[in-house]
Amino acid sequence: MHPVVWTVLVTVAAALLAVTVVAIGHRVVRRLGRRSVLLAEVSTHAHRATLVAATVTAIQLAVRFSTGHAVGEPWRRTTLHLLVLAMIAACAWLVGALLLAMEDTTLARFRTDVPDNRHARRLHTQVVMLRRVTIAVIVILTVGVMLTTFPAVRGVGASLLASAGVIGVVGALAAQSLLSNVIAGLQLAFSDAVRIDDVVVVEGEWGRIEELTLSYVVVHIWDDRRLILPTSYFTTTPFQNWTRTRAAVLGTAEFDLDWSVPVQAMREELRRLVEGTDLWDGRVCVLQVTEATGGTVRLRALVSAADSPSLWDLRCQVREHLVSWVRDHRPTALPRWRAEVGDGDSLLDWLDVRRRPVTGGQRNGRHPVAPVMTTAAGGHEVPDDARLFGGDAEGDARASVFVGPEEPVVADRRQQD
Repeated sequence: MHPVVWTVLVTVAAALLAVTVVAIGHRVVRRLGRRSVLLAEVSTHAHRATLVAATVTAIQLAVRFSTGHAVGEPWRRTTLHLLVLAMIAACAWLVGALLLAMEDTTLARFRTDVPDNRHARRLHTQVVMLRRVTIAVIVILTVGVMLTTFPAVRGVGASLLASAGVIGVVGALAAQSLLSNVIAGLQLAFSDAVRIDDVVVVEGEWGRIEELTLSYVVVHIWDDRRLILPTSYFTTTPFQNWTRTRAAVLGTAEFDLDWSVPVQAMREELRRLVEGTDLWDGRVCVLQVTEATGGTVRLRALVSAADSPSLWDLRCQVREHLVSWVRDHRPTALPRWRAEVGDGDSLLDWLDVRRRPVTGGQRNGRHPVAPVMTTAAGGHEVPDDARLFGGDAEGDARASVFVGPEEPVVADRRQQD
């Protein structure tokens, strides 16, 4: 038989044998993957890479052993060299596929579609960053190994190693911005400062971390715009992270009203509203007067929600409902400008009202006096929904967080009264 025909037959037979073995192995691994997440990921990611690597390796061995009669021929050296390069690339692909399968197996154990997913999102961020670094390292090592197969490149290896320090310094100066972003990306991945799916406020925009790479971060803004920022931005510029410890957040809705507004009635209306909606998580519902200047009083409604999208809708609902309530039920509490006309002695009609006695639960003969709760010591007791720091277990815990190290922490102020 002619040597060329023999070489072709051996090569084809080796390739078919490799394909058959890989197909059988793939079926076995896929069946075992029904019980193992790792094997399932391997059968999905590494099948093509295994097929190519096994086929190229079989062809390279077949050509090497079937062309022994042509040792020293240029065509044989060139063919074997190309097959070795292809085998190195295929093996690198296989190693990368196996590493990706292991990373996906790790990610499958930690779900991000659950309420308390801070640890899972942190792990996802780190694995994604490691995946990019892994791919880059595999590509660099593969190219390096392929270059060492050339005698000319292998001969200058010592010179390259000797000049590596100088080249590194020059490269660092030339790619200072790129290297700073890469280092910042690794710092973000392992410092837990920001994670994928974190809700942040950057550059005055509220959005979600959609993608985190070694060089840039993609922020998905609430109106479906994308804000692209370098990773070094998050290590050099202050930003707000609303989900740093948990997804639950607080939000406010403020109202400037007349001094005649019935605060307690408005507080009860706020409580009735949030208790009737599924947007409220049941933690905080507080209405407080935060300012009383400029002819109006400012009321701040503070509510809580399980996540920032729910909080946005809840704040809008609180504003809409309380605006309608004041307009329809307490129109006298709407903001107004007052002008009083009197004589030079300031003898105004309303001045006489202060000298009238308060009787029968009536003040000035017009409005009933709101019931006042008193403590054991005789002082006024503030309702629980009028206090942010204190009043209940949640408020006391919140107050203890903001107490300095030299200040005493009062677990329950009502016990002191």
